[in-house]
Amino acid sequence: MPKMKSNSGALKRFKVKKNGSIKRGSAYRSHILTKMSQKRKRNLRNPQTVADVDATRVNRMLCKA
Repeated sequence: MPKMKSNSGALKRFKVKKNGSIKRGSAYRSHILTKMSQKRKRNLRNPQTVADVDATRVNRMLCKA
């Protein structure tokens, strides 16, 4: 049986932490940032975690499930 192929786009976007939760970047950080407040941009810098509902799908894309 051939090896499972992971989704290469998902590999670039997600990292699995030691406790099993999945780290992701924030959206709305690419352009048109002048109208956004400094506080909001600063909070978007921090990494987020993937919601539990989507975690199984992301794990499947990463071949972790």
